[in-house]
Amino acid sequence: MNHFAVITIDLNPNLLQVGPITLTWHGIFSVLGILATIRLAAWIATRDGFTPEQIYDGAFWAVVVGLIGARLHFVLENYRLFAGHLIRVLYVNEGGISQWGGVFGAMVGLLIWARWKKYSFWKLLDAAGPGALLGLGIGRIGDIINGEHHGTPTNLPWAVNYVNPRTLGQPGLPVHPEVAYEMILCGLIVAALLPFHFRLMRRLPPGVLGLIYLGVYAFGRFFLSYFRADQIEFGLRQAQWASALMVLLAIVFVPILLRRRDERGPTLAPVPLGGGGETRTPPPEPPLQPESEPASDPGRRNHVEGGSRRNPKARGEEPSASPPGQ
Repeated sequence: MNHFAVITIDLNPNLLQVGPITLTWHGIFSVLGILATIRLAAWIATRDGFTPEQIYDGAFWAVVVGLIGARLHFVLENYRLFAGHLIRVLYVNEGGISQWGGVFGAMVGLLIWARWKKYSFWKLLDAAGPGALLGLGIGRIGDIINGEHHGTPTNLPWAVNYVNPRTLGQPGLPVHPEVAYEMILCGLIVAALLPFHFRLMRRLPPGVLGLIYLGVYAFGRFFLSYFRADQIEFGLRQAQWASALMVLLAIVFVPILLRRRDERGPTLAPVPLGGGGETRTPPPEPPLQPESEPASDPGRRNHVEGGSRRNPKARGEEPSASPPGQ
């Protein structure tokens, strides 16, 4: 292979260590990604009737259940590492989380919280979609540094070679920076859709836009996974199975949500009620009816029949003194 333009990464994946606690680049950018996800989701959701306090409350559930899902998915993917040592499942300080496990876990946590509080899960998903991709993209910066996710060998000019003695990458082997591809994918999707997010949110039923974000990402991630040297299960890499599941969810639920909107007929723009994502659709204007003349209103009758004749008492005027019989 010709390695004249290989990108060399010589960074220690561990930023510092204090006793048993190790601060890693992966951990730092994962936290930054979570914070960015929450901030962007809160900005969008507050435009849809939620308050920041409600969003941060829901984010707590999404983050906690998401981290549990990320760890469990990693354990299932690498069950051989934990066979006979199940206690190591709890050693989260050693690293080991799965991106798709975190996404699905966060969705479950958000669903539980929304059901509990009686909020619209689909509106929350619309707000969380772009935030999730922004957070995933930021988190991938830490993965680029530590080299944990191994790419397939290549001689392309942008191949990366990890040379640090503590690297989690493949020292001496130029590989595809697959996680960098994922970061670029996330950025492109957000850049393409976010400028039109609120316009699309008004035109589409709740949930469709969030599923579009995640579905498009999953579709791209499915093919990018071919550049990763992951374990193959039943003909596909594990991340590809998870990506296919997300695409399937989008394909199934988007038509259902659109059909549900069509069955209800066109609706007017919802008006926020002041919190919780609850909205009120203004009642349609009543059809115009021909005006009827009230028979009991002599002033109105005199005005209609007599042209310029008026009933002075009807407007509070003093009657003019006219001779009887004039």
